[in-house]
Amino acid sequence: MGNSALYAGLGALLSTCVSAVSGYALGVYRFRGRETLFNVLLTGVLMPPVILAVPQYLLLAQADLTDSYLSVLLPQILSPYGVCLARIYAAASVPSDVVEAGRMDGAGEWRIFTRVALPMMLPGLVTVFLFQFVAIWNNFLLPYIMLSDDEKFPITLGLHTLLEQGANAPALYTLVITGAFLAVFPLVALFLVVQRFWSLDLLSGAVKS
Repeated sequence: MGNSALYAGLGALLSTCVSAVSGYALGVYRFRGRETLFNVLLTGVLMPPVILAVPQYLLLAQADLTDSYLSVLLPQILSPYGVCLARIYAAASVPSDVVEAGRMDGAGEWRIFTRVALPMMLPGLVTVFLFQFVAIWNNFLLPYIMLSDDEKFPITLGLHTLLEQGANAPALYTLVITGAFLAVFPLVALFLVVQRFWSLDLLSGAVKS
């Protein structure tokens, strides 16, 4: 459970940060090749993760990072779906007039992003964080390929290992069922915590209108 919390929490946070910066740049700025880059990201959204698992393993093996926490964290940082969602939300929630007003007031691009655009994008970024957290928490294939040390296993791989051992020790099936039941609680708690951001966004939209 601790390993899963580390992978999902840190991985989702880093992925949300990358998605926020990338989505803001693609949604607000106009530059050559923007649509082409966005179409490449859409291709990444449509690509099944199983296709990338083996190439990712070979790349990390060349860097001698397999069987480490980084081998599970690094591939999760860039989420094409998260970048696309952040780009759509940035284009819809950050008016160009506000960005221009910040520039006229002498604010730099980074300050405009962190002080002006980021609060406007917060509900969308919370959604990106939630989707990525759930995806990493439930991910089985990537840790299965990357890890061999059971001390680094997430809960999905740990339950799978217990399930395989249950063929010789049927009593372990009870632990697997209990573990699967407990694994749902962090996801439910996360949904309950972040739903207030969506409620605040809907209320703020109603006030503005």
